[in-house]
Amino acid sequence: MNNLQALEPKVVFHYFNAILQIPRPSKKEEKIIQYLKDFAVKFHLPFKTDKAGNVLISKQATKGKEKVKTVVLQSHVDMVCEKNSDTVHDFEKDTIQAYVDGEWINAKGTTLGADDGIGIAAQLALLASDKMEHGPLECLFTVDEETGLTGAFALEKNFFSGKILINLDSEDEGELFIGCAGGTDTQATFSFKKETPDKNSHAFKMTVSGLKGGHSGDDIHKGLGNSNKILNRFLWNLDRLAHHRLALFDGGNLRNAIPREAFAVFAVEADAEQKVLDLFNSYNSEIRREFHATEQNLSLKLEKVDLPDFVIDKKTQDALLDALYACPHGVIAWSQTIEGLVETSTNLASVKFDGDKIIVGTSQRSSIESAKWDIAHMVEAVFLMAGAEVKHGKGYPGWTPDKNSEILRITEKSYEELFSTKPVVRAIHAGLECGLFLEKYPDLDMISFGPTIKGAHSPDERLHIESTVKFWKLLTDVLKKIPEN
Repeated sequence: MNNLQALEPKVVFHYFNAILQIPRPSKKEEKIIQYLKDFAVKFHLPFKTDKAGNVLISKQATKGKEKVKTVVLQSHVDMVCEKNSDTVHDFEKDTIQAYVDGEWINAKGTTLGADDGIGIAAQLALLASDKMEHGPLECLFTVDEETGLTGAFALEKNFFSGKILINLDSEDEGELFIGCAGGTDTQATFSFKKETPDKNSHAFKMTVSGLKGGHSGDDIHKGLGNSNKILNRFLWNLDRLAHHRLALFDGGNLRNAIPREAFAVFAVEADAEQKVLDLFNSYNSEIRREFHATEQNLSLKLEKVDLPDFVIDKKTQDALLDALYACPHGVIAWSQTIEGLVETSTNLASVKFDGDKIIVGTSQRSSIESAKWDIAHMVEAVFLMAGAEVKHGKGYPGWTPDKNSEILRITEKSYEELFSTKPVVRAIHAGLECGLFLEKYPDLDMISFGPTIKGAHSPDERLHIESTVKFWKLLTDVLKKIPEN
């Protein structure tokens, strides 16, 4: 049993705990949407939904604040559903098992969903309270942010009326975000022929696990291991020593998560077994040295298994392993105008077998639109040369920083008065929905801030408790300082 509701601010953690009880995978947010509707009815608040499932709940200004500018508070209702391989959890049915560990809130073997559950909780706390001072509020809850920004794409032009928007989907307390990267996805599909393995050959399963994983935007610069890359490198080198035959390659899951685990099943001739063992032992030592500073829990495992029913044809195998080796992953360029900001990156996210197809998922990000498509086309070219079919997602735009923003000045002043220190003002390499909002609401004045969340998009996700206190104080103080029209 967790003890979240004993934490301060109680009203925020009350709703955060309630949200943890509601399954809300991307594209399957029906239960959280219904919860929001029921919440609005319970508190006699006007609400509406659109065809995509986005929800807007409105609240009148408190006494004396009727002439203040309307503020839109925004979060997304879905969560990334990642779990450790040894964790039994059905994200469509089971509740998140959260617990307090010192200064942090963690989940048992799964993502916590603080991204963006804590943003939702803050909105609900404001909507439910009769003690907070604020002008007119519009609380926007968007769907499917994590796997396609579907709600933001589908948002209608007149769905809300406010000209100030505070996005509650940032993960570094003390930092105010005024810009973000745009992104797109690139998917490659290989078709293969099934062949019967030599009955005298031996089969092995190699597993890569223990990696930290993380957010493909926020964490891409940290030198973390990519399980697909690590596994493929072994297989590619093995082919130079013993002509193995690949039966299965399974790694990663989500386009916006750096892959943490991967495994492959392959067969070799009986007299090549010792070559496999020797290469594995040397590679295990080699890769551990390379990642000794960033991936202390990296684990490589090799085990003998039953001979698979089929292996893929050698031509497709060679093309796949070559393409995965050549496919770029990580930081491509750093910003030339904002020190320490990743400008362009790409993530080799997943490799999955599906019938007689192999589907490789990747994602690209950049704060420069042309550079985003340049790296996407670079990835495309690698897979086209390997004979794969390639397609891109429609992508989403970035959010260009405005250092003259009124809401930025208000928030900076509020932060300094509250905490006697200046916040960091910067852009983020991760994608936010703000760029899409600007396309339909070009006059929006926006800012994004939130409490500290580490390990987002992985089972290591954790929420810092004290930073949540500061986040709540800042949000409520900023709302007090919004000027009149």
